[in-house]
Amino acid sequence: MNSGELAEIVRVDVDSEVRDLVARMVRHPAGQVSASTYETARLVSLAPWLTGHHRRVRHLVGTQRADGGWGTEDPYGLVPTVSATEALLTVVRTGSAPGLDTVTRAASRAVTGLADRLGDVRALPDTPAIDLIVPALMGAINEHLADPPPGLPRTRLPLPPGMTGARLAAVRDRVAARAPLHPKLHHAVEVVADLLRDLPGLTPLPSGTVGASPAATAAWLAAQDRPDAHPAALSYLEAAVRPLGGLAPCTTPIAVFERAWVLSTLTRAGLPVTVPAEVVRSLTADLGPTGVATSPGLPPDADTTAVTLYALMRLGVAVDPDCLWPYETGAGFCTWPGEDGLSVTTNAHVLDALGQHLADGAGHDRHHHAVDRLQRLLLDRQDTDGAWRDRWHASPYYATLCCALALHSYGHPTAVAPAVTRAARWVVDTQRADGSWGRSDGTAEETAYALHLLSTAASDPDTAAAVARGHAYLVGVDDGEEGLPLWHDKDLYRPDLIVRAAVLVARHLAAPA
Repeated sequence: MNSGELAEIVRVDVDSEVRDLVARMVRHPAGQVSASTYETARLVSLAPWLTGHHRRVRHLVGTQRADGGWGTEDPYGLVPTVSATEALLTVVRTGSAPGLDTVTRAASRAVTGLADRLGDVRALPDTPAIDLIVPALMGAINEHLADPPPGLPRTRLPLPPGMTGARLAAVRDRVAARAPLHPKLHHAVEVVADLLRDLPGLTPLPSGTVGASPAATAAWLAAQDRPDAHPAALSYLEAAVRPLGGLAPCTTPIAVFERAWVLSTLTRAGLPVTVPAEVVRSLTADLGPTGVATSPGLPPDADTTAVTLYALMRLGVAVDPDCLWPYETGAGFCTWPGEDGLSVTTNAHVLDALGQHLADGAGHDRHHHAVDRLQRLLLDRQDTDGAWRDRWHASPYYATLCCALALHSYGHPTAVAPAVTRAARWVVDTQRADGSWGRSDGTAEETAYALHLLSTAASDPDTAAAVARGHAYLVGVDDGEEGLPLWHDKDLYRPDLIVRAAVLVARHLAAPA
């Protein structure tokens, strides 16, 4: 077989995989996302009447680490651990599942593990609502342990160093006063589950969701007189856990988010994509004056809006990016009004959208000025090692790819070239001996981000050698449906098709000519 024949086989395989990705998006319109320990545990506590309760309890017991925790052993494990601990304590107290001796032992290990580790928890991750979730659940755990069932210690656990319950107290005061909450807080209203009855402005959407969250929806239902009297919300929960065998995702549905990221990744790499009209309609249907939301039940945000606009532009669909202006601030662009902090990946995605708008021959002075400001912001936010780090993903390889590609594609070449070169050098320097990349162990997802950057925005002998090693690693692993969750929600999650698209593109871009 000659090289031309081999290249044709590879091309056909890529085309087939692209078609399969698009078909999966159509077949699973709610999107595909990994199970969340945090959300699953909240359903154990708040919705023991929901189908699959015993399965969820067994899952929590079966996935507990030897040290008593859940999730990763770094600070990202705190939120799933406090959620699972409180859930098992609730099961022991209420007797809502069989095998209580086993559940009690798991709960005891969890309490002991928390007591041993809480004082050492530093540098908490910037995940949504962590300053509400941890105080709320630690308070509930301490209530359980003030008069514990047999087999559990009587104790009181502290909050991690530097964390207070001040923000939770402020939210509780507002809810107790029957004042409506900002829509972004609907995603985590389970932190005030005891106060939700008849809260103004908090009702399920027609689809049944509250805050696009199984936990939030379960909390709202639990606050009603009869959960079965609200069939839409109950149906939402049943549909949320069905694809995961009774476990709960962090957010569902994620159709717009999933489709925008997948299609932007594929089209940016120059892969031909045939997109059904129904998929395009799903991306344009909810675009309004403030853009589009990641999921029904969440407020619109600049990140999802920018990626959706960019994907549509790359598909040749005429869209107006002016819905991004409500997110413009003195610093750059916020993810949503009132955001704590600033996301470099949100700003990189806005640069993609506005830069592509200008590249398509549209736009005016305001778009040009915004592109210049975004370029300066990203350059200023690059870390001294050459990487970028962000609040929406645990891995610096994701943030570095987003920022470096946006600058490389739409920045002024002479101004951005040194920064892109530093980013590529950092990627080469942090490659693992097996050819992979990763914040802890090497992963297919992070290796894909590293290869995409090096294959697109760098070219020198060291880079070529790193790409060859990375490609050999990536073709030897199965990205599959499982993998280390790295995306930020209330705990870490994995958007399966988005990751598969990233791996597919990296294999394509890094393949030998």
